[in-house]
Amino acid sequence: MKRIAIFPGSFDPFTKGHHDIVIRSLGLFDEVVIAIGHNTAKHNRYFDIDFMVKKIEKTFKATPEVSVVVYNELTATLASKMNAKFLIRGLRNTTDFEYENSISQVNRHLNDDLETVFLITSPTLSSVSSTIIREVHRYGVDVQEFLPYKL
Repeated sequence: MKRIAIFPGSFDPFTKGHHDIVIRSLGLFDEVVIAIGHNTAKHNRYFDIDFMVKKIEKTFKATPEVSVVVYNELTATLASKMNAKFLIRGLRNTTDFEYENSISQVNRHLNDDLETVFLITSPTLSSVSSTIIREVHRYGVDVQEFLPYKL
């Protein structure tokens, strides 16, 4: 049976930190699905979803084990539909852990076959966040060094 993992997030934008987590996940899973979700807490995206899908797909075009989907449902429901038994989450710090741990518990309650795998962010990328990148970009500063693709 294939070990399918979902890497869910809003990915607004998809950063080098996200890219690193996906690459490292390929050593653990047969297939990694980058799932761009509609986050109800984030009403307006900075980067269009279709734009981000194209950029991520281009980034991984030589890696057939990685795919991209857009979804608008609970992550636990998506995992069931895709026969995925694992969720991948990157952790930069203890604040991330507290937040992600709570979500992990709810996902496990909703889908008891679903296991969340936490990967610690690489030290050189631990300060990279989509929120910071959006804010810096909003003021016209070049953010290319934080992204695995050209804007």
